[in-house]
Order: sequence, then structure tokens, then C-alpha cells
Amino acid sequence: MPLPGPDIPARLDAFRDLVRTGAGDWERDRRHPAEAFAAAGEAGLAGLMVPRDLGGLGLGLAGAAEALGAVAAEDMGVAFALEVHVNVTAGLAAAGAEDHKARYLEDLLAGRLVGAFLLTEPGVGSDAAAIRTRARRDGGDWIVDGAKAWVTNGVGAGLLNVFAQTDPDLGWRGIAAFLVEADRPGVSREPAYRLLGGHAAGVCGIRFDSVRVPAGAMIHPPGEAFKAAMRGIDIARAGVAAMCCGMMESSLRHALEAVASRQAFDRTIGDFQGVRWMLADAATALEATRLLARRAATLFDAGEDAAVACAHAKKFATGAAWKAIGDCMQVMGARGFRVDDGHPVARHLAGARMAQWLDGATEIQNVVIARHLMKHGP
Repeated sequence: MPLPGPDIPARLDAFRDLVRTGAGDWERDRRHPAEAFAAAGEAGLAGLMVPRDLGGLGLGLAGAAEALGAVAAEDMGVAFALEVHVNVTAGLAAAGAEDHKARYLEDLLAGRLVGAFLLTEPGVGSDAAAIRTRARRDGGDWIVDGAKAWVTNGVGAGLLNVFAQTDPDLGWRGIAAFLVEADRPGVSREPAYRLLGGHAAGVCGIRFDSVRVPAGAMIHPPGEAFKAAMRGIDIARAGVAAMCCGMMESSLRHALEAVASRQAFDRTIGDFQGVRWMLADAATALEATRLLARRAATLFDAGEDAAVACAHAKKFATGAAWKAIGDCMQVMGARGFRVDDGHPVARHLAGARMAQWLDGATEIQNVVIARHLMKHGP
């Protein structure tokens, strides 16, 4: 699917060049690259889903997911970090008060200010309605206490979209969302997580100890915040499916180059039927994933309930990517296992595994799908 607008593909290509050049070093150094956000801002990619009249590119989810998939072809960690930032920025543009936009939007679009989405908590995981971070009124302010886990962009974010419970008796209806500057007193970052891969996503935990924020910091009130979070998760799930497409396509290209050039038993590796069939299966998985990802994004852009379609897309995509990228690595021989040989396949394999937990593990997608199935049938 071509991206709309004559200048967007060129902007995207320039950003991909930077990621291609830097991703190996960022992963080796376990670094959250501020320069990637600055470059994304310069290219306009930090505002993929922000309306043009507010300074963004004005893409729907289908176009934004396509762009993020292209970035993931170079590095999943960078792509997901950008997706979270895009999600926060678009959410602020859509639901933020005028003073929110005046204070934060320009810097978010420029990549000078990095956004993070704080929903997941230690010990709670995918049960988003059970969050324990509390927000209580104190005069005209709110006091926030609690801890968040698995915060993408956490190590470098300056603006935190924090979901907190204002009244536990109300369940999900008591959850509100607040825009909290990361340098406020009482906000503390834990050390960056050491992961199998995806370190460019800058994942860590963040704690809130009696953090005072003004009443105007609330971006989603109780009764609306949880719905906004679920909408953001649908966007992320479709985006992750598209990122899996990018990683699979990239791995296939590198595998095809490798089997066409490597000789064994007086022929190229690519001449063996078993190798060809492994690559053919990977290509079929890629094609099926593209269709599911595009359908989910198209339904979302049409204003329909896309939750089940996004769950299908993410569930299938992550499993397909794990298998297809592993097979691409296999046909490349031991070279596929190297991380310093001029190809990203090993990074992609770690990215495919990471994708299985992002924005709801595979089992959570099954919960969403099964619930719909039992109510509505196939």
C-alpha cells in the first residue's frame, strides 16, 4: 500500500537510512536513541496520525501502520518506540485541551519531547482494569501514587500519559488519565530493562510517590480513560502486526540474497527444494499477515469496532513472524545467527518474540477473540 502524499515516502526513506545505520550500535549499547526521535520529528513522522491543520501528516491507521512497518524492517525497537510516541501525540491532538496542545504538541511533533503510555503495572500485566496506581483529590490538585512497568520510551520520555484509579469501587469506570511531566517531584525511573532485544524501545519501570499534578493535567476523565486506553491498544495491535510484516519482508530479502550466493555441493543453497519451500512458506505467512493487518487498520479508519480484527491480526502476525524469521535465519546457515554481519535477521527474531507480548500477550488476543466468538459466532 503506497503512503499518501508525494513527499512522505522520501521522508520515510531518509529516516530508515538513519535507523539502518544506527540500529546495530543502539542494540549493542542498549541505548534509547534520542537522535532517532529528533530525526522522526524532522521528517514529520512523529505526527503520523495528527491532523495536518495541527502540524501532523494526517494519516489514518492504515497509512501510519504501513510507515511503522517500514521502520520495523530496520529495527523493531525503534519502530515500536515511535509507535508509542505517535499514539500519545495523536491522542493529545484528539482529546487534549487547548492548553495541553499549546504546551506540548509542538515539541512532541518535533521529537524534542518524547511521549510514553503508562498503563501496565507490576503484578497486573494485561488486566488493565485492575490497575492499582491511585489518583486522589487534594484541593485543586491530584496526588498520584503507584508504579508502572514495561514503559516503552520510559528511559527518555519527558511526557507521561498516566492511567490511574480515582475510585476503586467503580472498577474501570473510575480510571482517569493524566499528562505528567517526567521531571515532576516524586517521579522516578527505574533502570532500563535488560532484554533479549529491542533495547532502542527504552523500556523501564516508573514510580510515582505523592506526585502532585494540577486538575488541568487530566486528559481523559473517569468513564472515558479506559475506553481511550483500549482504543490506543487497538492502534498498537494493528501497528505491531504491520511491524511483523516489515521484519518478515526484510528477513526474506536477506535470506534470498544469502541462498543465491552461497555454494554447497556444487550448487547454490537456493537450488535445494527444501530451502525453496521454507522460503515459500515464509512468503505465504507474510502475505496472509499483510491482509489481516490491513483489514484491521481499514476497519479502524472506517470508525467500526476493530478490536477483534486487531486481535486476529496481532495474534497471527506474531506467531507467523517468529516462524518465518526463524526459517530465514535457518537457511542462511550460521551467518544468520550473527549480529555483526551486515544484516538485521537476528534482531528481527528477537523483535518477533518481543511482539508476542506487546499490548497484550497472544493469550489475551485469544480472550478477545473467544469472547466475541461465544457471543456472535464465527
